[in-house]
Amino acid sequence: MSAQYPPIDELKLQARRLRQAMNDHGDAISHSTALELVAKQYGIRDWNTLSALVVKMNNDTKLPLVIGATISGRYLNQAFTGKILTITERSDGLYEISIHFDKPVDVVTFESFSAFRQRITALIDHTGVSPRKTSNGLSQLILDI
Repeated sequence: MSAQYPPIDELKLQARRLRQAMNDHGDAISHSTALELVAKQYGIRDWNTLSALVVKMNNDTKLPLVIGATISGRYLNQAFTGKILTITERSDGLYEISIHFDKPVDVVTFESFSAFRQRITALIDHTGVSPRKTSNGLSQLILDI
């Protein structure tokens, strides 16, 4: 899990308060120095890095799914409903999700043969779509979120 930081406006306010407090104690510092010191308080090397992290964090869309939730969608282009067993955010921005289908899904399209799956593990992005494709170009898993 990534660290959580206050919004940029709050961080700038912290820098203003720090600058005022330092000035009140006779140690005048510039606003840019105060920003750098605020970044260091969060364990970040400089203000530019901290502000970039905050912008990225605020722009990232988190997947609105939780363990135990009922989910629906399409797996190998077949409709399903099921329950989320596990969901883990990976460092590459994808999520690994395990789903137990309410009714097994036939994963074979050949008419004279069937292979049913009731539990799967797949990778999805923050929109609930698998980056992996089937041979016909469709995503393996598409969640209704």
